Amino acid sequence: MAYKGFETYIAKSEQELHITPRMANRHGLITGATGTGKTVTLQVLAESFSLQGVPVFMTDIKGDLSGVSKAGIPGNKIKERIEKLGLQGYENMGFPVCFWDVFGEQGHPMRTTISEMGPLLLSRLLNLNDTQEGVLNLAFKIADDANLLLLDLKDLTSLLEYIGKNRNEFTLSYGNISAASIGSIQRNLIVLEQQGAEHFFGEPAFDIYDLMQTDSNGKGVLNILAADKLMQSPRIYSTFLLWLLSELFEELPEAGDLEKPKLVFFFDEAHLLFNEAPKILLEKIEQVVRLIRSKGVGVYFVTQNPLDVPDSVLGQLGNRVQHALRAYTPRDQKAVKAAATTFRSNPNLDVETAITELGVGEALVSFLDPKGIPMIVERAFILPPCGQIGPITPDERKEIIRKSDVYGVYEKLLDRESAFEVLEDRMNQANQAKEQEAADQAAEKERIARAKEEAALAKAEAARERAERSRRRSEPDIFGELTKQVGRTATRTLGNELGRSLVRGILGSIFGGGRKR
Repeated sequence: MAYKGFETYIAKSEQELHITPRMANRHGLITGATGTGKTVTLQVLAESFSLQGVPVFMTDIKGDLSGVSKAGIPGNKIKERIEKLGLQGYENMGFPVCFWDVFGEQGHPMRTTISEMGPLLLSRLLNLNDTQEGVLNLAFKIADDANLLLLDLKDLTSLLEYIGKNRNEFTLSYGNISAASIGSIQRNLIVLEQQGAEHFFGEPAFDIYDLMQTDSNGKGVLNILAADKLMQSPRIYSTFLLWLLSELFEELPEAGDLEKPKLVFFFDEAHLLFNEAPKILLEKIEQVVRLIRSKGVGVYFVTQNPLDVPDSVLGQLGNRVQHALRAYTPRDQKAVKAAATTFRSNPNLDVETAITELGVGEALVSFLDPKGIPMIVERAFILPPCGQIGPITPDERKEIIRKSDVYGVYEKLLDRESAFEVLEDRMNQANQAKEQEAADQAAEKERIARAKEEAALAKAEAARERAERSRRRSEPDIFGELTKQVGRTATRTLGNELGRSLVRGILGSIFGGGRKR
C-alpha cells in the first residue's frame, strides 16, 4: 500500500481493488454493524487519499483515528493479514495530521458566526417549527437591514430581545412577529448554550481553505475533528458537519473533472444528519451532495445501516464498502436486501447471504471504474492501515497541535463590536433618555406642586388677612367708645357746671345778690 503505484490500493479479493482517483469525488458509502471494521476502513481510505496528495476531513467519534499520525506497529493479526494478502513492500508510516475541536480542548478551535450559519441550519439546531423559523428569518432580515453583525449567541439573543421589546415598530414593515415565537426561540437558545454551542459561534471564523493543506512530502493533511464530546449533542454535531459541507459548497469555485479531488470529506454517524430532518433541509443536503463534486470535493458517508441514508442521496454514492450486517429484526433483514440490490451483481457471489457472513475486516467492495461505471461487487479483505490503530497519548496530541501551521490562528477568541454591543448601546441610550425624561417630568411635577403649594399658601394668607379685616370691622372699639363716653361725660359735666355758674351769675345780677364780703 505504501509503495509507489499502490497509493489507491484499498482491498484485495482474488484481485487488487483500487479506488480510481478521478472518480473519488463521486462520493461513497461505508456501512456495517458495530465492530465489523468501519473505522479501520475509513482510516485505510484516508491514508490512501493522503498518499495521493489529497487532504481529508474526518470526525473521530471514539478517539481512535488520532493514531494515524504515528507509524503502526504490526501485531500478530496484522502480520497474518499482510502475509495472507501477499502485500509485498508494505510498510508502516505516520501521516500529517491537524487536530480540530469545537471546544478547543483536543485541537484547534473551529468556529463560525451566526450569520454564516444562517437561519435554515440554525432552525434545525434549535429544533424550531415553521412559525418560529419564519420569525427567525425575519430577525435575520432586520439585522441585515440595520447592518447589525450577528457573530455569536449573545448577538442573536440581544437581537431577539430588541425585536421583542419593539415588535410594534417592526410589524408594519416585516409583518406580524409573535411574542410567543420569540420567547420559544430564546428558550431554545438557552438550551443550546447549556449544551456548549457558545464555543461554536464567534470569531475568528474558520477558513475552509485551512483544510486543504499538504506537507513537504506532498502528502495530504488528515484533518481530524475530535467528536467524542460533540457527540453528546447529536443535533449540534450533525448541523456542524452540514454547515461545514455547505461552506465548502458555497466557497469553493467550480473545478470540473479533476484528476483527483481537492478534498475528501468523511461524514461519520451519518444517520444523525437525516434523523427528523425537515423536507427543505433534506432537499438542501441532496443539492449539496449532487453539486459539490463539481467543486472537487468527495463526500463519504459512514453509518451502520444503508437505510439510514435517503434514496435521493444514496443514489449519488458510487464507491461502496459494505461490512457485515446482522439480520436479527425485520428492519435488519430489509436493510440486508436493500444493500444487496445496490451493488452491481456478481454471478459468482450471493451478495445477500454474504452480507450476513462477512468477518471483521472483510467487506463487499465496489468502486467506480475510470468511466464512472460501478465495478462488479467483490468479497474482499480491507488492507491493514499503515498508521497506528488506536489513539495516541494526550502529550503527543498537544505536541502535534503546537507544531501545526495554524497554531495561534484560532486559539484566541475575538469579540469585536457587533449586534450585542450596538443594541446594548442603543438600549442604554434609550434608558438614559427615559431616565432623563422621567427626571424632567419629576422636576416639572415638583415645580407644579411647589407652585400650587405657594399659591395655596398665598391664598390662605389672603384669606386670613380678609378674615382679620372683617373681624376688625365687626368687633366694637372699647377704647374709642370709652374715650368718646368720657368725652361726652366731661362735656356734659363741664356744660352743667358752666351752665350753673352762668345761671347763678345772671340770677345773682337780677336779684341783686352778690358775694358776701
